[in-house]
Amino acid sequence: MKPFLYRPLDCALVAFFSITVLYGLLFSLPEGLGVPVAQDSPWPPLRALHGWAVAEEPAHLDPPPNLVAALLFDGFFQAPALLFIIYGLIQLRPWVRPLGLVYSGAAVTNMFFYFTQTFLGPHPPPNLAYYLAFNLPWLLAPVVLALRLLLAKDMPASGR
Repeated sequence: MKPFLYRPLDCALVAFFSITVLYGLLFSLPEGLGVPVAQDSPWPPLRALHGWAVAEEPAHLDPPPNLVAALLFDGFFQAPALLFIIYGLIQLRPWVRPLGLVYSGAAVTNMFFYFTQTFLGPHPPPNLAYYLAFNLPWLLAPVVLALRLLLAKDMPASGR
């Protein structure tokens, strides 16, 4: 088994998913629970998000129900699942394969609804390239994870 630092794809996934966990807990979960994205928000991360919301994603200023559901998914499912996936990838645990595949399917589905709200809702992004640069990674990373887990030759089949 190669040490973690010699597996660049796993290192990249762990780095990205670590950011995702932090974002889910600091931004998505509070917003999903009703903390406003506003200049005077009681939660500093959502005060910081206000400028982005005004310029790129106005739906965050008054989130519709499917956006709230996506935010709650991020905080209540994605963040905890990714903590286990990160550990499982670092240690190459066999149980990371089924968990990672379930997570990947759920995350891709979540992003489908997120993008549907964005593109078909009343506030499409004014700068598509900028919007996609900051949102498409949350669609692509779960797909890369699923492919990594499906094609893995270094993942133990059982034990540990």
